[in-house]
Amino acid sequence: MSPTAETKQFIPVRIAVLTVSDSRGLAEDRSGDTLVARLTGAGHILADRAILRDERAEIAERLRAWIAEAGVDVILTTGGTGLTGRDVTVEAHRDVYEKEIEAFATVFTIVSMKKIGTSAVQSRACGGVAGGTYLFALPGSPGACKDAWDEILVHQFDYRHGPCNFVEIMPRLDEHLRRK
Repeated sequence: MSPTAETKQFIPVRIAVLTVSDSRGLAEDRSGDTLVARLTGAGHILADRAILRDERAEIAERLRAWIAEAGVDVILTTGGTGLTGRDVTVEAHRDVYEKEIEAFATVFTIVSMKKIGTSAVQSRACGGVAGGTYLFALPGSPGACKDAWDEILVHQFDYRHGPCNFVEIMPRLDEHLRRK
């Protein structure tokens, strides 16, 4: 954290968690549980949680619905980021992004390489912004969710983190919609 971090107050953000899986229900959703435990443990608010099948249109529809809700600042999805034919979460995310955060995928790959070596190339984790909401697609394993949160997102969603973070620019994410 930056030296000025001590003078800033923590600002909780409202985060929705979506698990994408053809085979898991809430009782078996260890990746979703991992994200919920970490985000609430960091002081953030769980805005909503859902599980959907690997269906691109359904995923994109849910993302758009949460983007439209004033009570959701961030959407984290887990699952459907691999290379198989049913892995369509990344495509659904890109269907709704206004801007992609390309460096998220790069940093996630670096973090993953330290844990799983070259197997990290099989992940298509991604991030973006739409309608003033941050969206991140994470792999479906609890370990990958833990790594993404602990190594990247916990810092970027902490207003006290320096030299910069996602929270401090949240009020300006949709400024293009206000310019007329």
